Amino acid sequence: MPNYEVAHSYETVNLLRDGAAVRVELNRPETMNAWNKQFGRDLLDAVGAVAGDSSVRAVEIGGAGRGFSSGADLRAGFDPTPEGHPDVRSVLRELYHPIILGLREMPKPVVAAVNGPAVGIGCSLAMASDLIVAARSAYFLLAFVNVALVPDGGSSVFVPARAGFTRAMQMSLLGERVFAEQALEWGLINRVVDDDSLAGEVGTLIDRLAAGPTRSYAGTKRQLNARVYAGIEQQLELEAQIQQEQAATSDFIEGVTAFVQKREARFEGR
Repeated sequence: MPNYEVAHSYETVNLLRDGAAVRVELNRPETMNAWNKQFGRDLLDAVGAVAGDSSVRAVEIGGAGRGFSSGADLRAGFDPTPEGHPDVRSVLRELYHPIILGLREMPKPVVAAVNGPAVGIGCSLAMASDLIVAARSAYFLLAFVNVALVPDGGSSVFVPARAGFTRAMQMSLLGERVFAEQALEWGLINRVVDDDSLAGEVGTLIDRLAAGPTRSYAGTKRQLNARVYAGIEQQLELEAQIQQEQAATSDFIEGVTAFVQKREARFEGR
């Protein structure tokens, strides 16, 4: 497995490298790697740097600490729109979407090593990868509905593509955890391994990919992107539009308030 060393440290993301293999490490462990603006900027820069470096031939994405990513940092809030509503659309357009498209269009294989919760945009990030290996205790959660939002970060594309319409609707409408074994059964992910074996299993896979035919991998990604993810840019824009509509609702305010207060939300459907 790779013997990674720090190649570059951002405020919230680390780039670790061993030869042609790179690990993009989400590094806000005190928040379970929740996304704030700085995190988005750092991750976008890291993805761009790795994508543009032809000497990198395989990429791992993983989370520092106890989880992969707990999703958007709701406690950090959003800048307001002129109407006074949280401006989620700008964050999606300027940060989240370029990250997701950067992974899909990257001309080298990307493996998500999911070591715990992959929630909301964190789930979308994992699903944007080419291969997903999860620890047995990991779970995947489209938690958007729990705060009266809708799936974003491409999850309205990736989840039905991987697991089908029926399971995508179940995850999106019910907002329930899908644990690793069930995710494997559904076809959401590629492998489940014991928690203490995750680093070794992913390391072996990354070594294999880093020594493989990189241009062949890139060509395969182009083919499958064209077939399965045609129109993804338009879908991301639709996600952003509908998410902005939701951010202006009373239910969203109640959902976030309930989340911060650690109580059950009382939605009114408006």
